[in-house]
Amino acid sequence: MRLIRLGIVGFVLALLAACAPPEPLKLTILHNNDVHSRLQPVTSQNNTCSAQQAAQNQCFGGMARVAALIEREKAAATAAGRQVLTLDAGDQFQGSLFYSHYKGAAEAEVMNLMSYDAMALGNHEFDDGPEVLARFLRTVKVPVLSANVDSTAEPAIRGLYRTHVVVSRGGHRVAIIGATTEDTPAIASPGPRLRFPPAEEKLRPLIADLRAQGVSHIVLLSHLGLSRDREVAAAVDGIDVIVGGHSHTLLSNSAQGAEGPYPVRVRGPAGRDVPIVQAFAYSRFVGRLDIDFDAQGNIVRAEGDTIPVVQSIPPVAAIQAAIDRLDAPLVEVRARPVGVSAAEFPLDGCRARECALGNLVSEAILVATRASGTQIALQNGGGLRAGIPSGNITLGQVLTTLPFQNAVATLKLRGSDFIAALENGLSQVDQNGGRFPQVAGVRYTWDKARPVGSRVVSVELRRADGSYGPFDPNAVYTIATNDFMRRGGDGYTVLRDKAIDPYDFGPGLDDALVEYFRANNPVRVGLDGRIVTR
Repeated sequence: MRLIRLGIVGFVLALLAACAPPEPLKLTILHNNDVHSRLQPVTSQNNTCSAQQAAQNQCFGGMARVAALIEREKAAATAAGRQVLTLDAGDQFQGSLFYSHYKGAAEAEVMNLMSYDAMALGNHEFDDGPEVLARFLRTVKVPVLSANVDSTAEPAIRGLYRTHVVVSRGGHRVAIIGATTEDTPAIASPGPRLRFPPAEEKLRPLIADLRAQGVSHIVLLSHLGLSRDREVAAAVDGIDVIVGGHSHTLLSNSAQGAEGPYPVRVRGPAGRDVPIVQAFAYSRFVGRLDIDFDAQGNIVRAEGDTIPVVQSIPPVAAIQAAIDRLDAPLVEVRARPVGVSAAEFPLDGCRARECALGNLVSEAILVATRASGTQIALQNGGGLRAGIPSGNITLGQVLTTLPFQNAVATLKLRGSDFIAALENGLSQVDQNGGRFPQVAGVRYTWDKARPVGSRVVSVELRRADGSYGPFDPNAVYTIATNDFMRRGGDGYTVLRDKAIDPYDFGPGLDDALVEYFRANNPVRVGLDGRIVTR
């Protein structure tokens, strides 16, 4: 009888233990964003690192080292009794020969060898249309998420991605919800049937439903950009943390050049701070955020930092072997010489001010279309994806700088409409938008303090002797740009709607830059005051 009683007592104690609430959650989030096909290590200018640069310890990132760093931090967090999520905030596509050649298959293969719990759909996942994205979604084993991509009318990707995924961590149900920038139709090529409604519109009912189902914690995996993340955090109740991407923002408490602390905190509608994190781009950093919750689900601690992916981190051998195999057909293409650069062309600043790289590409566009009588060239800063070093330049470096396979386009445009195009380009400087107008053939002055839509102070046309003269708003000018912008991309709808005799099928933009290098060897293009910022 005593044994029976002891057995009953043991059963009751086990039942009570099973019904007891879980311990408060201690969560570690490991994350990266905007890899942009940088499967191999890169330089400080985000170009593929050469063997010589590697020997000089000048390389960063590479997905085999990202994987090693994630596994190292995951093991350390687990050993400390913490639960772990590993997240990618989107834009695996576009930016190197790996994407140009394999169209997402290389990125999917590498991701499948890693331990990601979820990935957000980024805008560049749509660069080659829904069909290319569909192949990636069918191949990748990681749940790919977006709550605000409406594919109701697009069967190619319908059912291949999710709005969210719910995972169990330490007895807690944690929901990871994806979000994609609403600007995707303007800055990528998703086709006519996809819709991208405001994230807030889709998040509110979804979060309410998940909370009603007993989900205890909500992570927003966002490819909206930091400024939109701030807006969403302030407007949508129930989000515990936002892991972001899209704006390539380096949030850090230690890294040089950081654009804000890690994490940024924004007060939510219920009066609680929502931590927001982001880890730059190009596989160069992994973020680690440690979040501790109390028994009521309130955040009592949110600390961490971005960790640089440095050369001293040994790569994961299996992943490095896969990357090396995928790279083998690309070696010869990447190594083809195209010319010599007498100076370095950094990427920094090309989304906010005159930059030498913007001048170089704009001049190349102008020269490539000289036979058409082109007077002005216009290039969006966001179309430039990596700097160019001094010294010998290869085709691989050019293709990394200009990875989108755009064609040079020409059109005629009234002067007043060109000013409207400049106004569009200057409208998102505060958000680090990619539409900033780099130019050749003109000089313009703008005032950042003025309201959007009235920031252009003056425009002058460059004469044959290099001096500048009057620009007539009523005159019609011949303009060259890239076909993405000419068709209205990055908000340049004026180039689409007001174009006279447009032609979108000129040489490839990368070909134009290659020819410029070959004709001007060594290349010497610097800052010359063609964009004046007040």
